[in-house]
Amino acid sequence: MTQKNEKKVGILLERSTRITKLTFIKAFKKIDADITPEQWVILDSLYKENGQTQTDLCQKAYKNKPTISRIIDITCEKKYTKRKNFDGDRRKLKIFLTAKGTKLVEKCAPEIEALRDLSWKGLSNQDYNTFCKVTDQLFKNFSSYE
Repeated sequence: MTQKNEKKVGILLERSTRITKLTFIKAFKKIDADITPEQWVILDSLYKENGQTQTDLCQKAYKNKPTISRIIDITCEKKYTKRKNFDGDRRKLKIFLTAKGTKLVEKCAPEIEALRDLSWKGLSNQDYNTFCKVTDQLFKNFSSYE
């Protein structure tokens, strides 16, 4: 049986995502950085803008609240981040990068930059713009699914 549309978007995205994550994991191991790609996204976001709410981090990482909470728990246990109350409300928390977390981000930054360069090897700025356009459109298309 032949399907009407055999453009296997999910498989292509999964394949690319998987090799990207595996490469980042190898890179973190290579430089003895005790983090995962998911933790990196949070630490990098806090490095760029320290003191964010969990909701802010959810939106920037495209993760749900339970997942972000778990990632933050782990980074707090490792002393890379800490939670602090704000607005005088014990229920409102912001997440901050610690000095140890800052050192880790700065240690990882050159390796991450090298991986980003590697990811676009043989591709042009136009290719990147096309990639962004395609993935943005996929996001819009699938966001409208009911």
